[in-house]
Amino acid sequence: MKLPLKQLLLALGAAATAYALVLLLTSSTPPLQVLQRLASPTGLLAAALCVLNYVLRGLRWRLWMAHYQRPLGLLEGLRIYLAGYTFTPTPGNIGEAARGLLLARQPLGTADSLSIFGAERLADLLCLLLLTLPGLVWLLSLQQTSWLPLLAAAGALLAVLALWVLLKLRPSLLARWGWLQQAWACLATRPLRWLLLTLVAWAAQGLAVWLICRDQGLALDPLLATGFYALAMVGGALSMLPAGLGGTEALLTGLLVAHGATLGTAVGITVLVRLLTLWLAVAIGVLALLYSAAFRQDISLR
Repeated sequence: MKLPLKQLLLALGAAATAYALVLLLTSSTPPLQVLQRLASPTGLLAAALCVLNYVLRGLRWRLWMAHYQRPLGLLEGLRIYLAGYTFTPTPGNIGEAARGLLLARQPLGTADSLSIFGAERLADLLCLLLLTLPGLVWLLSLQQTSWLPLLAAAGALLAVLALWVLLKLRPSLLARWGWLQQAWACLATRPLRWLLLTLVAWAAQGLAVWLICRDQGLALDPLLATGFYALAMVGGALSMLPAGLGGTEALLTGLLVAHGATLGTAVGITVLVRLLTLWLAVAIGVLALLYSAAFRQDISLR
């Protein structure tokens, strides 16, 4: 299968440009000040936690690649996995399914690559839903009625319902889509290991969100900060927009405002969170892709 790499890279550039313009127009914090905050000790620690998320999910990907008889060395596997983040800003993150297809030697077939991608998304959804629980409990405890918290709660409940329907319809879905059956086979491979890797990975990003909130003067419990982030991620995923752009930001900002943050503070926190949890991954992915293709030559861009 030939990858539409030019189109994917153009889409990435367009998404990044549009995102930067929106941030410049809506954020009250000057871009230079944002970068200075990222370079602070708190910003660097939060970035390290986000990188830990990528590494742990990369270990999970290596586990499933070995399931398809593609054992990869630790550094090689992580580098190829990180290269796939180049294509994260695509609808439903579907560009990440190209990871297995990029291998210069013994690339995965399309169905197998989609199977691993499906397993990744199901594992992420399951763990994010678990991490939404503190946020849902807080939303249900609110005394006043607010449409944003209710929208977030409704989105999470819809995601739970969708997961339940998926489990109920599993036999018919597996019979219709072969790649989905293989995705379930991936999930059956060392389930405790991938579950632990995924939970710790997303909890690390939740802790990064808490650090950013604390640095911005917003008193927020670590579990609640993680719950807010998980709710925003689930809501963004349901929107099916590239990397949840727009939906994730709106939900996270709304939840922070509902908790008592000013709009300016909430927007500033959201900007920092998305720079670290999304665009840092994309930047690392571009570097890993170019290095792997030009120097290591274990990724093919043809």
